[in-house]
Amino acid sequence: MIVDPHEGKLHMTRITVLGGTGYAGGAVVREAARRGHQVLSVSRTAPADPLPGVTYLTGSVLEPGVLRQAFTDADVVFEALSPRGDMAGKVEGVFDQVLALAREHGTRLGILGGASSLLVSPDGPRLIDADPVPDEVRPEADLGIHKLEVLKAAGDDLDWFYLSPPADFGAWVPSTETGEYRTSDDVLLRSPDGSSQISAADLALAVLDEIEQPRHPRRRFHVAH
Repeated sequence: MIVDPHEGKLHMTRITVLGGTGYAGGAVVREAARRGHQVLSVSRTAPADPLPGVTYLTGSVLEPGVLRQAFTDADVVFEALSPRGDMAGKVEGVFDQVLALAREHGTRLGILGGASSLLVSPDGPRLIDADPVPDEVRPEADLGIHKLEVLKAAGDDLDWFYLSPPADFGAWVPSTETGEYRTSDDVLLRSPDGSSQISAADLALAVLDEIEQPRHPRRRFHVAH
């Protein structure tokens, strides 16, 4: 749902999630469906447990027509593609197509980015410079930085938001669903114990809150517990 600025009411939103059966994308699909939105999940694999009311499009975003179908009639497209496995080195090209389709359809675009470009303190440095990532995941970190730079350089014809997760985020990171999250713009959030984490479910809360009531138009924001 989105807020009507004249009536103050919430309306159902047509939301497409690219990577809708992944760790983060699947949580966004669940939260969007729970809130009563019209949801299309796009992924290469069918879900093990389909959710009632969610439409599933099974196919690769590398296939002709899949991306275009994903944008058809969508109010918001949230991109949560993983640049790993057979998608390594291919998400860059998909991202360019996503931007073009968002402009063509006038669709609001949400991007699940990375944490590497966040500042470790208000006066820097970036996380990637303070704590260099291993070589095997460096391409993924660089891709997240590239996406943010491209979006910041985009004109007013593109409506977007970019969400940076905590430093430690993924199915392999133990995390607890709290129903809460903290936000920051460009500075990495850490808990008193020094950890920087969030559950997928709580990150999805932030995504849907931003979709329903935009507070970060054409901006990056960061969430953590």
